[in-house]
Amino acid sequence: MAFAGMNYWAILAAAVAGFLFGGAWYGILSKQWMAAIDKTMEDIQKTGMLVPMLISGVCLLVMAWVLAGIMGHLGPGQITVRNGVISGAFCWLGFVATTIATNHAYQGAKRSLTLIDAGHWLGVLIVQGAVIGWLGVR
Repeated sequence: MAFAGMNYWAILAAAVAGFLFGGAWYGILSKQWMAAIDKTMEDIQKTGMLVPMLISGVCLLVMAWVLAGIMGHLGPGQITVRNGVISGAFCWLGFVATTIATNHAYQGAKRSLTLIDAGHWLGVLIVQGAVIGWLGVR
């Protein structure tokens, strides 16, 4: 099996797109998310968002890089939007949804938090896969 390669601009674009998706997702569901974690806006403001956002940005870059590597193993000519969406969805189902469900079960988290967080990561991986597939390899 031949490795198709990776496009580092596509990885960067996918990370940015995933970050923007997360901003929109949690912006829309901010009240439900805060209720699910039993925090208020004042609690969030006390701890700040800079460090979590920086960590998120780095993690999204790593996630996009790994997804691009997985997609690259599909082979030359297989880096498409469709295959990117499918790859992102499979990665989510196999690794992210299962991890979140397990962790939240042991933590006793509200079901709504699991659905909000898992839905976010599904969207991120689908968006990242689509962007990587759209921009292809160089």
